[in-house]
Amino acid sequence: MNGAVAYHSGKFAEENVAQLYLASGQEVIARRWRGRSGEIDVIVRDGEQLIFIEVKKSRSHAAAAEHLSLRQIQRIYQTASEFLGSQPDGQDSLVRFDVALVDSVGRIEILENAFAA
Repeated sequence: MNGAVAYHSGKFAEENVAQLYLASGQEVIARRWRGRSGEIDVIVRDGEQLIFIEVKKSRSHAAAAEHLSLRQIQRIYQTASEFLGSQPDGQDSLVRFDVALVDSVGRIEILENAFAA
């Protein structure tokens, strides 16, 4: 897949994931939020909780999951921490980290609390 196709495919996957969260009554507050440490694909508010979502697209959900590295997880934590600096409760905010796996036909699988130990 060339760069332009991958970019648009990823952007389309992120939009579909955002729509899924919206359809379940949650508020999408940011898309492709960029901080000094990196980017968060989608940020959602569910009541008092903020949900940071990493979208991974590949031919299958399993293949998409394999694209998430420890280094990316650390970058997501750092970037989320930057975002929390702009929130009223700061680092004390209630947060969750989800991974949205998108396969080649657009099916979405959400892994809630994907980084929980």
